[in-house]
Amino acid sequence: MQIPGIHHVTAVASDPQQNVDFYVGILGLHLVKRTVNFDDPGTYHLYYGDAAGSPGTIMTFFAWPGAPRGQVGTGQVSVTSFSIPSAGTGYWHDRLSGHATAVDEPRARFDEQVIAFADPDGLPLELVAPARGDERPGWPGGPVPERYGIRGFHSVTLAERGLNEGARTTRLLTDALGFRPIAEAENRGRYALGAGGPGALVDVLSLPDAAAGQIAAGTVHHVAWRTPDDEQQAAWRQRLLGLKIDVTPVRDRQYFRSIYFREPGGVLFEIATDPPGFGIDESTDALGSGLRLPPWLETRRGQLERSLPPLRLPEIVRGL
Repeated sequence: MQIPGIHHVTAVASDPQQNVDFYVGILGLHLVKRTVNFDDPGTYHLYYGDAAGSPGTIMTFFAWPGAPRGQVGTGQVSVTSFSIPSAGTGYWHDRLSGHATAVDEPRARFDEQVIAFADPDGLPLELVAPARGDERPGWPGGPVPERYGIRGFHSVTLAERGLNEGARTTRLLTDALGFRPIAEAENRGRYALGAGGPGALVDVLSLPDAAAGQIAAGTVHHVAWRTPDDEQQAAWRQRLLGLKIDVTPVRDRQYFRSIYFREPGGVLFEIATDPPGFGIDESTDALGSGLRLPPWLETRRGQLERSLPPLRLPEIVRGL
């Protein structure tokens, strides 16, 4: 068994329309699914990604209107990093600055160029130009020219309380999940899956003086790792149970199936299946065009449509 990489990252937003405006209108991601939080159906669950919503490109949000601002800290995914083409750093710095987004100057990390910024809720984000490039295509239907478009995830950063917690986390990554160490600098270690590269990387950051994170708007709820099918997911669950890790039963998320557990430092992990994907209830051309509900919530469609705030896609204007 081998985990190919990141499946998706799920964070919390306070305003669903503001979230759509930023991730579609500024970052140029494709809204591939608008549905509801299956555990809280009165609120949206929004999914963004590439043209088809491929695993490894999917950023999702629990959109809770009026949610208070959370605190980014230890026991969390502290930074979510997207991959961009190597020629795109100047374009993206200008684009983000031009849309009144506070953005740092590009800086080097592990021979890559990194641009740090935050979304409207304060969620820490990065755009990373990988040294070896990224052959995945961008979404051609958005406001960002495809040659500069986001390719999917580059990596996530796990913030750990200190060396002990970090060591236990890295043992889980390497001994149980199949990661291998590939780089280290100061208080940051980088680990890779398979051949490595964008979408198959995780950084572990040791922050002994940082406060514990608090989940609310502007924070990551969980990170999901990929598995190709139900059979391997079941095998992963048995492996984790054999390691005395408290892991949930399989949960049906309509577009994938999931198991959840916490790594030793407290970050919520998920292992999600690649299939069945986002095309099971609407065509690729129509992805994200309307509210989609699982069969067990269809009887409540009228009630949910009345309670959910309307959403509009931003006008697609190319350029800065």
